[in-house]
Amino acid sequence: MTKIPIASINKKKKIISINEIKDHLENNHKAYVLITCSYPDSEGKMDVELNYSGDEVLASYLAFQAQNSLDPIEEKIKDLC
Repeated sequence: MTKIPIASINKKKKIISINEIKDHLENNHKAYVLITCSYPDSEGKMDVELNYSGDEVLASYLAFQAQNSLDPIEEKIKDLC
């Protein structure tokens, strides 16, 4: 199980697991979409994982809106290449 360092308001780091994050999201939000990726391996490959919970239509809407907000960044990257 992967543990993630989270910086709190008092600047102390607390290590929590993905499952703890998902539990918190499920208990405090109507729906969520969580996308994570591992660090690259020696060949540069990363594992990408998508988790969602709650109303499927709302989760789809969240993912769609997230993609829309990232599209301008993708265009800037394409312009640099």
